[in-house]
Amino acid sequence: MKVKIQSIHFDADKKLLDFINEKMEKLQHFYDHIIQSEVFLKIDKSDDTSNKIAEIRIHIPGHELFAKKQCKTFEEAVDTAIDALSRQVIKHKEKIKSL
Repeated sequence: MKVKIQSIHFDADKKLLDFINEKMEKLQHFYDHIIQSEVFLKIDKSDDTSNKIAEIRIHIPGHELFAKKQCKTFEEAVDTAIDALSRQVIKHKEKIKSL
């Protein structure tokens, strides 16, 4: 699976990029037909401490799954977004099996 990571208005460090790649690889365990994924990292301009946003879009044959989470750290946001995507992937996989 090809993982494209874009950090908007800042440069993500190697540790964060490695963390994201490692987490994205775990999605392959649920469904191995994932074509590519796009990860967008943004910082919200609000005064709230939970201002880190992770948006993840994965492309699978015939569909596109998306999750957006906002947390205190990028790691937490990516982790919760991938949890949401893994539930979507499992649901999609079950739907395909029932057809």
